Formats: sequence, C-alpha cells, structure tokens
Amino acid sequence: MQTGLLHLHNLLRWVILLLLILSILKAYAGWKGNKSFNPADKKTWLFTMIAGHITLLLGIFQVLWGRYGILTYKLPEGTSIMKDKFLRFFIVEHPVLMIAAIVFITLGHGMAKKTVSDEVKYKKAFIYFLLALILIMVSIPWPFRGIVGRPYFPGIAG
Repeated sequence: MQTGLLHLHNLLRWVILLLLILSILKAYAGWKGNKSFNPADKKTWLFTMIAGHITLLLGIFQVLWGRYGILTYKLPEGTSIMKDKFLRFFIVEHPVLMIAAIVFITLGHGMAKKTVSDEVKYKKAFIYFLLALILIMVSIPWPFRGIVGRPYFPGIAG
C-alpha cells in the first residue's frame, strides 16, 4: 500500500504542475489583458487547489507512516536527520517547501472569492501561483538530484 500511495503522490506532481502552469497563464492573461474574471478561471484555480491538497495529504501520510516516516523509521545509532542529506531532504526540506507551496496555491485560489478589482485578483493570483510553482520545482526530487533523486514516472517500467 505504501508503495502505491508513494507512486500516486509522485504521479500527481504532473497533474499539479500542469494545472499550476495553466492557472499561471490564465492569471497572467487576465491581468495583462484587463479581462473580466470568469467562472472558468475560478474552476481552474479550484482544481489546482484540490490537486495540491490531495497530494499534500498523501505526502503527509508518507512523512508520518511511509518507508522513512517519522513514526515508522528508526534512525541508525549516531545518525542525525540534519546531517544526512537524504533524510534531511525527505523529512524536512521537501515537506516544508511543499506545504509553503500549497499555502500559496490556496491563497491564489482564494483570490477568486475576494471582492477586489479583476486586475488585482488576477495579479495577486499570478504572483501566488508563480511562487508556488517555484517552490514546487525546487523541492521535487528530480532524477538529476543525486541521492534524493527519483524517476520521472516511478513504478512504470524503467
């Protein structure tokens, strides 16, 4: 079960990245094009937030009860989480940056509900979504990241 949830968590990164890029493009186009805010933008932002929160829940499960989870993994004698690059990344850096990214995605979606001008709505959503994308891109364990690297599509033959 843990492996399946981990693969689902990894697969959802692509869903979030696509939705986040779409949200950024829509927010930028609305902001620079002086467009009126429309329900299609609100739905895109909502789906982005939902995908982010589902992935966050799967990630929290992994951090707590996964293979190297805080509640299930016993550190070898003399090992420090902060001195071990692998453990530091997956127990500290990755979760903290991803939680921050989900906060920015939630703030971006929240702009759809604000009673501010459409220009401000689009501009702030653009900034929040862009910050979330940057944090996510930095904290994903890409294959080229050495010891913390993971495949682009884990669980699929390769």
